[in-house]
Amino acid sequence: MARTTTSIDLALQGGASHGAFTWGVLDALLEDGTLDFAGISGTSAGALNGAVLVTGLARGGRDAAREALHDFWRDVARANTCFDPFSQPQGGGPLWDAWTAPMAQAWAHWTRAFSPYQLNPFGLNPLKDVLERHVDVEALQSAKGPRLFVVATAVHNGRPRVFSGEALSLDALLASACLPYLFQAVEIDGQPYWDGGYSGNPAVWPLIYETAEADVLLVKIQPLERPATPRTAFDIAERAAEISFNTALIGEMRAIAFVKRLLMEERVERGRYKDLRLHMIADEEELAKLPAKSKLDTGWDFLQQLRGMGRAAAQAWLKRHRRDVGVRSSIDVGREFLGLD
Repeated sequence: MARTTTSIDLALQGGASHGAFTWGVLDALLEDGTLDFAGISGTSAGALNGAVLVTGLARGGRDAAREALHDFWRDVARANTCFDPFSQPQGGGPLWDAWTAPMAQAWAHWTRAFSPYQLNPFGLNPLKDVLERHVDVEALQSAKGPRLFVVATAVHNGRPRVFSGEALSLDALLASACLPYLFQAVEIDGQPYWDGGYSGNPAVWPLIYETAEADVLLVKIQPLERPATPRTAFDIAERAAEISFNTALIGEMRAIAFVKRLLMEERVERGRYKDLRLHMIADEEELAKLPAKSKLDTGWDFLQQLRGMGRAAAQAWLKRHRRDVGVRSSIDVGREFLGLD
C-alpha cells in the first residue's frame, strides 16, 4: 500500500559548512517519504542544498536525491576550500582548534584587512567546480520538479534578487553564497551580487506568492542566541554577520505574525492573504555551542557530525509534529522569533 504524502514548501537557511546540518534534515525527510516538496527557497548553503536536492529528485527520486546530497558534501570535504578559498589543509583536526595558532590568527586578520580583489585577483572559486559536478541546471529550470528560489543580494542597492526558473544558473548559486570578504562579487546581467544572507536568509516571500502550499518548513541553522560574548576580532565579526543574516528573516516573521493575527481576528478578508502554517527544524542549543569559525570547517568527520545532528532533529520533528502538517502551525512565530510570550 502506497504511503500518503503531503506537499510542503522548504525554506533553507545558509551558514557555510553548517549547511551539512540541513543535509541531514533533508536525508531524514527523504528517507521518511511522507512529504513532497513543492517549492524550495534557499540562501547560500541552503541554495546549494536545494539545487542538489532538485537535481537528485530529477535523476531518480528520493533515493537518488539522498545519494546526490551525500556525494555533494563528500566533494565539498575533498575540495576543502569551498567556503574559504584561503583556508589551509586541516590535517585531520577540527579547524577551530587550529585558529589558536599565531599564523592562523594572522591569516584571519589578512582576510579582513585586504579584499579578495587583492588576495585573489583572478577570482578563483573552488565551489564552482564542485557545483558543475553535482548540479543539473536544466533540472533547476524545469517546471516538472520542485520550484527552486535562490536569493542573492544586489551590491549596488542592497536589495534581494530571487532567481528562479530560466534565471537559475551556477552563477546564481555562487552569488547566493558569495561572502564579500572572501570572494569577489559575482556578476550576473552586468550587476554584482553578494551572499543572499544579507537580504533574506532564507526568503520566505517567494513561497508565499509563487506556490499554492500553505505549509512552510524552515530549516534553521543560524543561532538567534549565543550564550557567550565574543572577544576576538574574528568572533566579533562573525557574530555581527550572524545577527545580520538573521535580521531579514526576523523581519519576515514579524510580518507573517501580523498577518496571522489579522486573519485570526477576522480583520482582513480570508482568501486575500495566505494563512501560512509554519514549521521549523533546528537544534539551536547544539549549533550555538559550535564557534562561528567552525562554519569554515569542511572536514569530512565534522560534516558527518552535522549531518547526524540534522537527521536527529528531523526525526524528532517528524515524530512530534508530522501530523500538524496540513492542519496547523507547529511553532509560535512570536515566541520563537520576536521574543513574545
